[in-house]
Amino acid sequence: MTEIPRRTLLAYGGSAAALAALSACAPPVATGTPSAAPPPQAAPVLDRVPVPPGTIDSLPGDGSLLAWTVDDGTSTDVITAYAAFAQASGIRLTMFVTGTYIAWDESVDALVPLVASGQVQPANHTWSHPDLTSLPDAEVRDELVRTHDFIGELFGVDARPFFRPPYGYHDDRVDAIAADLGYTVPTLWYGSLADSAELPAATIVDLAREWFLPQHIVIGHLNWMPVTTVFEDLRAIIDERGLTTVTLNDVFTSEYHP
Repeated sequence: MTEIPRRTLLAYGGSAAALAALSACAPPVATGTPSAAPPPQAAPVLDRVPVPPGTIDSLPGDGSLLAWTVDDGTSTDVITAYAAFAQASGIRLTMFVTGTYIAWDESVDALVPLVASGQVQPANHTWSHPDLTSLPDAEVRDELVRTHDFIGELFGVDARPFFRPPYGYHDDRVDAIAADLGYTVPTLWYGSLADSAELPAATIVDLAREWFLPQHIVIGHLNWMPVTTVFEDLRAIIDERGLTTVTLNDVFTSEYHP
């Protein structure tokens, strides 16, 4: 990974150059506060499968896996509360990073040990959360490259091949640009906690009951505090249903994560 100053956009002269460069708060005290309960989940032992080309919105096959994914990152308090919850519970998460939000810099100490162990997987959610289909080619590339480099600098990992297009908006042109950079898997979802805006905590629990199901990829957000007050309720749903949380790298192999 090229050593770069934080939050500096590299200028790339073309797709080949871009690919070469790419290679190179206290948590709340309500019911969401992790309590001394079941021991943390160990990393699952799975027969991983090669990542498919193209869009995914669920996990392959039959089973009892749940990919709990969280996006954006406007709130340091929410990110660090998720990190504390993961540390206490063993819940495994894929975090889709929007690099422009300073909360990621402010949360790095809480996240680095979880990323290093593989319990939390950072993935690419662009730099500034635009509708990629509305941008010219060079700006689509910059949105992905800039956050790729930011994740590499902050956490020392390669975020490829998974990217989440903001609002789920992508098309063949966007996918081709992303794939040329190694982001071959637009990652959508099969169920949402719908908390990109602020929702009542009880509504989030109801949505988890609807969507925390086997082999689903479920989307939440790192933006608003209500979800952090019901972490224990969400974990109870997972436990009641016999689900095992996984990161995308737990399930899939790729050339970046063999």
